[in-house]
Amino acid sequence: MNMSLLFLLTLFLLLSAPPSSSYPYDISYHIDCGTDTSTVDSFNTSWLSDRFYTGGAKSIVSEPLHFHLPHEKTLRFFPLSSGKKNCYIVPNLPSGRYYLRTFTVYDNYDGKSHSPSFDASVEGTVVFSWRSPWPEELARDGAYSDLFVFVNDGELDFCFYSFATDPPLISSLEIQQIEPSSYDAATIGHNYILVNYGRFSCGSNQWGPGFSNDTDYFGRSWQSDQESRSPDSKTSIRAVTTRQTIANTNQQPNYFPMKLYQTAVTSSGVVEYELAVDAKLDYLIWFHFAEIDSSVTKVGQRVFDVVVNEKNVSRVDIYKEVGSFAAYSWHYVAKNLSSTGLSVKLVPVVGAVLISGLENYALVPSDLSTLPGQVIAMRELKESLRVPDRMGWNGDPCAPTNWDAWEGIACRPNKDKTALVISQMRKIGGNDAGWKGKDREETVYLVCLSLFRHPHRMQTDLGSQGLKGYISDKISLLSDLVNLDLVRNLSSNSLGGTLPAGLGQKSLVRLVMAIDFVSNDFYFVLFRDLSNNQFSGSIPDSLTSSKLQLALLNDNLLEGRVPEELYSVGVHGGAIDLSGNKGLCGVPSLPSCPLFWDKGGLSTGGKIAIALSCLVILCALLLVIYMCCIRRGRNDYDFGLPHDLMSLAAKRNKYQRQKSLMLLEMESQHAKGLPSLPLNPH
Repeated sequence: MNMSLLFLLTLFLLLSAPPSSSYPYDISYHIDCGTDTSTVDSFNTSWLSDRFYTGGAKSIVSEPLHFHLPHEKTLRFFPLSSGKKNCYIVPNLPSGRYYLRTFTVYDNYDGKSHSPSFDASVEGTVVFSWRSPWPEELARDGAYSDLFVFVNDGELDFCFYSFATDPPLISSLEIQQIEPSSYDAATIGHNYILVNYGRFSCGSNQWGPGFSNDTDYFGRSWQSDQESRSPDSKTSIRAVTTRQTIANTNQQPNYFPMKLYQTAVTSSGVVEYELAVDAKLDYLIWFHFAEIDSSVTKVGQRVFDVVVNEKNVSRVDIYKEVGSFAAYSWHYVAKNLSSTGLSVKLVPVVGAVLISGLENYALVPSDLSTLPGQVIAMRELKESLRVPDRMGWNGDPCAPTNWDAWEGIACRPNKDKTALVISQMRKIGGNDAGWKGKDREETVYLVCLSLFRHPHRMQTDLGSQGLKGYISDKISLLSDLVNLDLVRNLSSNSLGGTLPAGLGQKSLVRLVMAIDFVSNDFYFVLFRDLSNNQFSGSIPDSLTSSKLQLALLNDNLLEGRVPEELYSVGVHGGAIDLSGNKGLCGVPSLPSCPLFWDKGGLSTGGKIAIALSCLVILCALLLVIYMCCIRRGRNDYDFGLPHDLMSLAAKRNKYQRQKSLMLLEMESQHAKGLPSLPLNPH
């Protein structure tokens, strides 16, 4: 190949190849909560109008002019009419790691001068807690909070849980996809959420997205370290800066920005930071260094120790690690802290200490979440029953474990303790509220009264509530429920539909249904008065495979043959009541079923009989056709005369002509007096 052509090709490849520091992730959402319009702020960030929320209402802060950015002036709050649990559910996210940041402000938006108490969770794990009263400055100015979390189910759930009657609130929500292997994920694992407890840029003011035009690919903002320095070390510290290029920045996996390493603080004495933490958690501390002092030119000129909570954890020589004007980061995990304070010291050994940045993250273990199939089942159930917003059926039905589950739902870990399963629905009101079943783990009493109860008080009468809908067939995914019971006083609603085919899980022990409630595939303990509903259908065969001990299906609109296995519940020591269903048949105390009719349609025997009859008729028809064809073959003829018949006719005609000529000759001879010849035609 020509050398000049090879050179041009190589140059083209080098120019067209993306730089090593290019950022490969482009999925991001910046949601301005509480607004109907999308905007672009002064830092050229595009903010989306409010979306992906499950309920709540929008509002604005009491003093909008106090805030500089549009997304800080609006908010969404969640009153109890939206339920105690509400969420932002961001869909269609590829599996990976995400940076999430929120802005939360009260600013007396409701005029009540009462900042709310609530928790916030991400992916079913509590990460932020707000308790009233907030510090005055916090309530007025608000605060940013951020974290790193793995998402594996295609959607990110950020949820709120109300305490007492306080409505949770949020002003903005930002989500940015980041490098999955960042922050030593290979060692720490995917089962931890990194919650920011302090991200400091040493020797500079606050900067980053939302505060300056400086770029951070992850969307991180960096605050000044000045407020976190120990009072004893503040006087001896000085800031240093450089404009020179810093090597090893904006690179995988952490993409730390160059600006972070262009400033630093240095001191000939001890530099100490006092970081606020929560006890009993592990903390990931990330240290950032760059030798930006041109007077340091060799190894051993600047050496210092890193001491965490009075434990010497490392000795650092920046020049030895990376040379000058190059970024160097190092991290340490402080485990199981027993106090709410974390001390980080840099102690000089040779020369002065120097540090460019410091990050502190709580390693929050991911909480157990509900099995995905059961989440699908409960969400389908919410839609099919049209459960009102006030019940708060949002997000994960069971998680976080330190919140109450969905109204009326109780959960427990599965056998291998890797996920949560829905185990019961508790009775909230009525005379049966204290009723308990057998003392065994599998016996669960599921009550749907709580689905519809008033949010401010318990009530026992759910009649005439206008409930509509049906039972989704996805309810069969709730395989850990054993008790299906209808609680009293759910009359005069408009529930309808048929029994889902999946009814009859192996765990089902109790099935109690009452007036006009037919869809028994619902694993609930339901009430006895469900009159004036619109359910219809037959008893599914799958129900016979369960371990039923009690089946009360009285006063419904069920129809068809009762499976013998189901009726045997009463024969083998259990109890069954099928009265009041005019369409049921086939067992003692019920009418006999028509010979070929079962479950509102043809029985299996009827279908077989019809099939055999059709077969017989078809055979008879084929036989008739066959016989007709055979007969036609035997008597077949053509309208043209056969060749033999034509020959015979010709001979006959010739004979007749000869006979006529002979007769004429005889008559002629007789007339002349000649003797007649004998007539002998051979």
